[in-house]
Amino acid sequence: MLEIEIDGKKVEVPDGSTIMDAAHQVGAYIPHFCYHKKLSIAANCRMCLVQVEKAPKPLPACATPVTNGMKVFTHSDLAVKAQKGVMEFLLINHPLDCPICDQGGECQLQDLSVGYGGVKSRYTEEKRVVFHKNVGPLISMEEMSRCIHCTRCVRFGQEIAGVMELGMANRTMYSEITAFVGKTVDSELSGNMIDLCPVGALTSKPFRYAARTWELQRRKSVSPHDSVGANLQIQVKNNAVMRVLPRENEEVNECWISDKDRFSYEALNSSERLIKPMVKQGGEWKEVDWNVALDYVAHGLKDIARNAGGDALGFLVSPHATLEELALARKLADGLGCGNIDFRLRQNDFSADGKEAGTPWLGMKLAELNELDGALVVGSFLRKDHPLIAQRLRQAAKQGTQVSVLHVAGDDNLIKLAAQRVVAPSDLVAALAAVVKAAAEAKGIAVPAGLDGVAVCDGAKALAATLLEGEKKAIFLGNTARQHPQAVQLQLLALELGKLTGATVGVLGEAANSVGGYIAGAKAKQLNARQMLEQPRQGYVLIGAEPEYDFADAQRTLAALKQAKLVVFMSAFQHGPALQYADAMLPIAPYTETSGTFVNTEGRVQSFNGVVRPLGDARPAWKVLRVLGNVLTLPGFDYESSEAVRDEVLGGVAEFVAADKLSNALNGVALELSAGEKPALQRIADVPIHFADPIARRAPALQQTVDGKVPAARAAAATLASLGVAAGDSVKVKQGDGVAVLVAQADETVPVGCLRVAAAHPATAGLGNLCGAISVERA
Repeated sequence: MLEIEIDGKKVEVPDGSTIMDAAHQVGAYIPHFCYHKKLSIAANCRMCLVQVEKAPKPLPACATPVTNGMKVFTHSDLAVKAQKGVMEFLLINHPLDCPICDQGGECQLQDLSVGYGGVKSRYTEEKRVVFHKNVGPLISMEEMSRCIHCTRCVRFGQEIAGVMELGMANRTMYSEITAFVGKTVDSELSGNMIDLCPVGALTSKPFRYAARTWELQRRKSVSPHDSVGANLQIQVKNNAVMRVLPRENEEVNECWISDKDRFSYEALNSSERLIKPMVKQGGEWKEVDWNVALDYVAHGLKDIARNAGGDALGFLVSPHATLEELALARKLADGLGCGNIDFRLRQNDFSADGKEAGTPWLGMKLAELNELDGALVVGSFLRKDHPLIAQRLRQAAKQGTQVSVLHVAGDDNLIKLAAQRVVAPSDLVAALAAVVKAAAEAKGIAVPAGLDGVAVCDGAKALAATLLEGEKKAIFLGNTARQHPQAVQLQLLALELGKLTGATVGVLGEAANSVGGYIAGAKAKQLNARQMLEQPRQGYVLIGAEPEYDFADAQRTLAALKQAKLVVFMSAFQHGPALQYADAMLPIAPYTETSGTFVNTEGRVQSFNGVVRPLGDARPAWKVLRVLGNVLTLPGFDYESSEAVRDEVLGGVAEFVAADKLSNALNGVALELSAGEKPALQRIADVPIHFADPIARRAPALQQTVDGKVPAARAAAATLASLGVAAGDSVKVKQGDGVAVLVAQADETVPVGCLRVAAAHPATAGLGNLCGAISVERA
């Protein structure tokens, strides 16, 4: 430790600290622009100049290492004079457009110019002009004349997002921040550049000119999208959500959010919102009052339960629903004598049901990802499925963590990988088994039973090697692994590999409440999601889920719904296709209009309140389910608040789910490495990042990004040649009874013998299972 004195206050700091680090410890504010605690030091704005005893001139606090006994003066005459000089230079060319600047009112340059700027400029020359750039639908670079060249945006791309999308062109007064020629900014974390910009050079395109910062009310919330549960600050005006920003929480999302978290709010104010209860009478849809709609639904559910038994009903709930909604849906099903409820809508393999030791979870805290020595990610489109987890692993890899990937596609996760192996979906179990055997052989211990006949290749040895050294290691099962037809075998093998290497086994979790669904008990007591659709029920209740996009097999799902006597569709949106098969549509509030709880992948319980009033006649889903229970005269539906439901589920307020409820272990499940039938052409189905849930699907700006484009039929050049198809051809992709017409695209990251066709998109919604055989012919 080194001792330093700042403005007369003594403080001890670790070796290698800078004056800026020490100033933060004593609470001394040093003005700055280019410095950011999460980015590398650039020292190019010079606003943080301070006086150091015995130094011949002011020094930049962000880039000056502390020495023992150093004395620093942050507000001495010399320091303030230097800081004012820097401010004068910054303002020489800066346009004086604060009154119309989107950043006005929350601009660091504006704030600091009050204290360090002059009354008037000594310069009368014309200011420089920098022309605007078009870098995509999310970030506006209309006023680049405001840029002060702090390079925060450039460094963010390189260091946090993992891809350099902006850079500095030219020199001296001709310098300007720009994208590469003909390129846009496409990172799934790109919106963070807007927050980082200390002036109004980079602003939000969807929010631009929508409101002034002082008109907005600020509310805390939690992201309803992926399993991280990023903490949000939602800004509201006139009962409408105007903007979503990150709320710093070092243990969850640090100070970042994904573009999906940031821009999906546009859907909340869209024309597709369902704002009146609707029932189908005589084949025609009619808007009705709530009491009529609830009586209609209650009567229909009661009739089916009385005449065919509660088992004739099925409850299918989105994993993006709140803990309270999941719990009350389960309670409603129980009250009707129905054990058919599930939230695992995209899952194919349920053979571990009743044999799980606890709730599947990450296996560690999110903040511990940065401390790992080795990590193996199995079956995950990591960068798009979990952008903030990918970001943590990216930083860890820079610090020496051995990150490796076993997957069905060779996507670039922008992480420095120690090893990677890409195999067809039908070979994924065998590939992981080979890693287990390679680890056992490397450690010189007996190969686990059932793996004697497994062939070990160099790729398997390389993956195993990343888990053989170091103390803290982890194996993570991603969305693809969980949706795989042999998901349980993959989990068994991961647990075996964990035993051999001392690695923790974790599940990344698909949605905001992938852990919460288990805690709420919203999983099958009788039929699971797949069985409910393979063995069609007479009545279905869908909560927050859209059959075409949110299920493992859209064809099977739609066939089951179309034959049902009653389909109750509870959603925040008027989903067009549901008008054909639903009988009642109940408008429920999205996360911004209801209170509730999400349990993220690390088991962290995060409750939130509504930030605006429900739109139209929409009501919080927990209230709709509670009143439906009352109308059905079921006992135990007398809750006064969502907190009462939460406390009943969790047994009181808790920050984390009790450790004894969380476990990825399996009991009494046998290892079976049956190869099964290998189709001639296999489907690989990713769920595009901006189509993973109903809110993101309806956000116009997100749909205009590269990730919002219509999917292509992607395959290796050799596969396309064997099919008699050339890249650029229009092709008919067939699966079951479904057909999609797509453009063929050569992609060498796809294994030979496979066709990558994204799911959850209108263009591919008619196809079948996320996994399995698929065929292609020229259109």
